Amino acid sequence: MSIFDFAAGTGPTAVEAAAVCSRKACRSQASWQLLWNNPKIHTPERRKIWLACGEHRDWLEDYLQTRGLWKETVVLDAVPPPGSLEQDN
Repeated sequence: MSIFDFAAGTGPTAVEAAAVCSRKACRSQASWQLLWNNPKIHTPERRKIWLACGEHRDWLEDYLQTRGLWKETVVLDAVPPPGSLEQDN
């Protein structure tokens, strides 16, 4: 896969190609979006996104919940609510 494949419209879309689990060292295809924010630095309506594969969803969700950052988990192909969503890897 090269940049020319994307320009020609062949191969996966940029979103599909970037949908990799956010867990360190995991390169699996993500199927979940974990929406979160840090209330100390983000406005209440802002949502950041971590992507998760099925194997790491619970671990990442627990990590965010323990720190009071987790807001919601949704299926990756679901349309996220409008607003300022950002993906963090």
